Amino acid sequence: MILALSVIIIVLVVMNGWQYFSRKRINKNLNEISEKLTDIIEHKTAEKMLLQTDQHSIQLLLIQINRLLDYNQKVFADYAKTKDSLRKMISNMSHDLKTPLTVILGYVEKLKLDEKLNEEEKEMAILRLHEKVLGLIALLNQFFDLVKIESDDYMIPLSKVSLNEICRKNVLEFYDLLLSKGLQVEIEIPEQNFYILGNENALNRILSNLISNSIRYGSDGGVFGLTLREDGGAIAVEIWDKGKGIAKVHQDRVFDRLYTLDDARNSQFQGSGLGLSISKRLTEAMKGSIHLSSKPFEKTTFTCIFKQITY
Repeated sequence: MILALSVIIIVLVVMNGWQYFSRKRINKNLNEISEKLTDIIEHKTAEKMLLQTDQHSIQLLLIQINRLLDYNQKVFADYAKTKDSLRKMISNMSHDLKTPLTVILGYVEKLKLDEKLNEEEKEMAILRLHEKVLGLIALLNQFFDLVKIESDDYMIPLSKVSLNEICRKNVLEFYDLLLSKGLQVEIEIPEQNFYILGNENALNRILSNLISNSIRYGSDGGVFGLTLREDGGAIAVEIWDKGKGIAKVHQDRVFDRLYTLDDARNSQFQGSGLGLSISKRLTEAMKGSIHLSSKPFEKTTFTCIFKQITY
């Protein structure tokens, strides 16, 4: 009886001792975790929690803490990227607004102050002033359109549309301009109709932007092309030219808001940097994708890919 009681007491003492040292080890681990987290937060580092422990509960806690750190660091990186993008957008937008406004002010002052202007000169100044005002209005409309397209609740109605007809229509609208630029026009649109679930107005805007872009920046190549083709279970529309192309350093950013291609392609032209952004958002709104490939004076191609429907 005494022996059994002694054994029980020894077991209880061992268990209490084990629990004491176990709690002490857990507290030590928790203190280390707390100190490390404080250091990571204060110094805003990208470190992870690394701690050698055989405590299963502590191991699970470390896994969840590291997941939370990953998420927090991603949020911080996205915030920094968005902040930088917004800063650049405001800077570019300010420049794009300042330039035409300065020109408009110049014409207004000329009309107001220069009494030696004859009627023909006044008429010419008014014409230039009108063109600049229209250009400024178009720029503002593009900017507001992009803001609307990028909003979370933006939806466009989709229906069955023939890409063949839309491509033909857009080429015809630009045909006289293409010929006036002395461009060789190469069009490949099959007789067989290719259908997608899309929006005709959005597709017209995408193609108009891409064709205008090709004419503006690729005319020095002497050729403009549009190709409509099947691509597996999808339909691809290619707008291409053989101009100076786009340097590789710029290719990942051409669809960014207000990122202009002037340095990359032809400095004598100035675009708003909004057309390609709008085209990308509209393409994605129709569950499509848009891509760029460019080899200077060989071929620069913007490709829009949409899922084909056969019903």
